[in-house]
Amino acid sequence: MQNTPQPSAGPSRFWLAALLAGLAMLGPFTIDTYMPSFPDMERTFSASAVQMQQTLSVYLLTSASMMLFHGAISDSFGRRSVILANLLVYIVASAGCALAQDFTQLLAFRGLQGLAGGSGMVIGRAMIRDSYAGHDAQRMMSMVTMLFGVAPAIAPIIGGWLQAGFGWRSVFAFLVLFGSLLFIRCWQVLPETLPRSARQPFAPRPLIANYLKLLGSPRYLLLSTAVAFNFAGFFIYISSAPAIVYGLLHLDETQFAWLFIPAVSGVVIGAFLSGRLAGRLTARTTIAIAYGLMFSAVGCSMTYHYLFPPALPWTVLFVMMYSMGMSLAMPNLTIYALDLFPQNRGLAASLQVFQQYIYTSIVAGVVSPFVSDSALGMAVTSCAFLSCGGCCAFYYFKLRSAVPQVKEQA
Repeated sequence: MQNTPQPSAGPSRFWLAALLAGLAMLGPFTIDTYMPSFPDMERTFSASAVQMQQTLSVYLLTSASMMLFHGAISDSFGRRSVILANLLVYIVASAGCALAQDFTQLLAFRGLQGLAGGSGMVIGRAMIRDSYAGHDAQRMMSMVTMLFGVAPAIAPIIGGWLQAGFGWRSVFAFLVLFGSLLFIRCWQVLPETLPRSARQPFAPRPLIANYLKLLGSPRYLLLSTAVAFNFAGFFIYISSAPAIVYGLLHLDETQFAWLFIPAVSGVVIGAFLSGRLAGRLTARTTIAIAYGLMFSAVGCSMTYHYLFPPALPWTVLFVMMYSMGMSLAMPNLTIYALDLFPQNRGLAASLQVFQQYIYTSIVAGVVSPFVSDSALGMAVTSCAFLSCGGCCAFYYFKLRSAVPQVKEQA
């Protein structure tokens, strides 16, 4: 553990968690808030639905690419400076989207948004582990997850309100305002958690060596893959939301909350429980309970949807159970992964988030179209992803028990 000052307990800890959660929210807000504006934007730019989908694909592509580098850059130049620089780029990119005069400009600025929008999620995780140890780190990670968990639910609601009242450009103006408020607050209070003495050289050879070091660690890969598979089992429902709401539950466009509120509530409750259990149960026990909850959710879902057609509240209740277990397990799995490489926490967080991004992209683009018309098919698919994640976690603990004295990096 580095000798960095820990933020004081009390309100300052909450506001630091809120700030880190706000930084992580940039991604969901940038993806979800403008979706209600697609028809209006198509008319403005004389664009097709396929072209509008490209504005999402470009953002996801550039964001996923930069996920590999945000952490490594922060390991070399410090957490605070890299976050501030990315926020400035994000503000400029969002303003460019709001003022775009043709589709090519919009596409270019969406790509620029992607280059900067994911930095907070990656670097925030490293900052937590820089500053907190043990159960305090688990509590802080859980608090950030709990606050961040509301973003996917409120983003399309905010976007819909803005679209209805002011048109699509107001959505990107909102992102400019949100990014600007984050920049001001980060400039005022965000601490630098990585001292100069702990920074890594920013040069090709040591960077490549560090990437290879992490990718060559079986324990790190097991943990990172477990988190990615767990989330994939949840994301199959998020990426299939239109099919669930319209096709399976026979609801209308104003009733997406029937799916998203339970799903997000599960994330928030699971994160809250993770923080409450820190120091009361071991991390391994908490993870075991989380997997028990997730397997119960998919087991109940498969049984119900084999016997009965999709219906409220059962179909969404099982999603809520799963998301609760997922967010209960995530803080400890993430801390375990970051602790393997205390000198490269930023890079470790980068690779972990990048892997999660890749898995969710595959789920959305490849898996979801084949199973989204069947509640049983989604439940079986979710169970398959969860089983892969559970195997990774199981083998991590088996390997850890076999060689507990071995450290990946001093």
